Amino acid sequence: MITGAADDDPSGIATYSQAGAQFGFNMLWTMLLTYPLMSAIQLVSARIGRVTGSGLAVNMGAIWPKPLVVLLVCFLFVANCINIGANLAAMGASVELATGVPSLPITISVAVVSLGLQMFVPYERYANILKWLTLVLFAYVAVLFVVKIDWLAALKGFVWPNFSLDGNSFTVVVAILGTTISPYLFFWQSSQEVEEIDRKDAAEPLEDAPRQAPKELNRISLDTFAGMAVSNLVAIAIMMCAAATLHASGKTDINSAADVAEALKPIAGNFAFVVFSVGIVGTGLLSIPVLAGSAAYAFAETQDWKVGLGHKPWEAIGFYAVISAATLFGLGLEFVPLDPVKALFWSALVNGFVAVPIMVAMMVIVSSKKQMKEFTAPMLMRVCGWGATAVMAIAAVAMLVF
Repeated sequence: MITGAADDDPSGIATYSQAGAQFGFNMLWTMLLTYPLMSAIQLVSARIGRVTGSGLAVNMGAIWPKPLVVLLVCFLFVANCINIGANLAAMGASVELATGVPSLPITISVAVVSLGLQMFVPYERYANILKWLTLVLFAYVAVLFVVKIDWLAALKGFVWPNFSLDGNSFTVVVAILGTTISPYLFFWQSSQEVEEIDRKDAAEPLEDAPRQAPKELNRISLDTFAGMAVSNLVAIAIMMCAAATLHASGKTDINSAADVAEALKPIAGNFAFVVFSVGIVGTGLLSIPVLAGSAAYAFAETQDWKVGLGHKPWEAIGFYAVISAATLFGLGLEFVPLDPVKALFWSALVNGFVAVPIMVAMMVIVSSKKQMKEFTAPMLMRVCGWGATAVMAIAAVAMLVF
């Protein structure tokens, strides 16, 4: 649930809103496409972590040269820093819109509080905070009940969309795929399964304790399908809201995630504006530890450092140094004259390209009896996982060609 909720961070809000503002309801079909694909690839991520007891970067290092893995992790780190910076900017701007308090001190405060929680609050308690924050996602669904939706046009957008096949449309599709099927989510979910093993005395990697497999694999399936369903439902709500308000009123270009909320105020009323703003702040708070943490897991694993949010900062210095660097670099982007949403949009595109080789490695790992023993992925999971990889690759190539 945390992984799925973090997928609808301000980066996702900006991308889904841009799709709705630019193309109306005609990009809703992507949500039907992404649900089985994102579910499959997150199931693969979790399965690798739970079976092997090691994170994704460790497993990738077993089949690919270490320099290549480090390079991919560096791209992940850069994309995550951009995401963190833009998410912080969106939260600060949303608070300023709602309260009039200047955005910069809010942004700095949020970054400091988030970093402090990750470093000094026991993860068991922190995870519970994150789980409750997922409820804020339903703010976006609530907006649908206060804006006027052309439901027939929306249904058509799912099954018979109408848009030009050109560079603009392919760029938006790649951005949607990049923010929905994001590499940082792969590393986070795989590493969280490893954390579960470390936290529970009776838990062991499934390759060492196959008797635990039925219960654990069923838990992973239920949690993943539910989390990805909530994530997609919220993405649909955001896209439909932008289509029904921004696109319908002729506003087809989004300059920031906060601009989405601001644009809603005169179009859909104060309630929609407030609810949407609350959602931006809540999902931003939820996403920052996932973004910073996934970068730390990935990089620390490539360096054979001690990893895990269950450790104190002085017990895993390198791991927490990466978390601090990602958060502070993201905060530093507030002082650079970058367009926040353009940065978010392009970070989603970077994710779309970086995801492909990582997904190829994941599918090789989860199909390998050497690494997964008797717990290689079932055929349907492999078909959907390779399908997700192929879709990401085709979309990225098509964007370059067009």
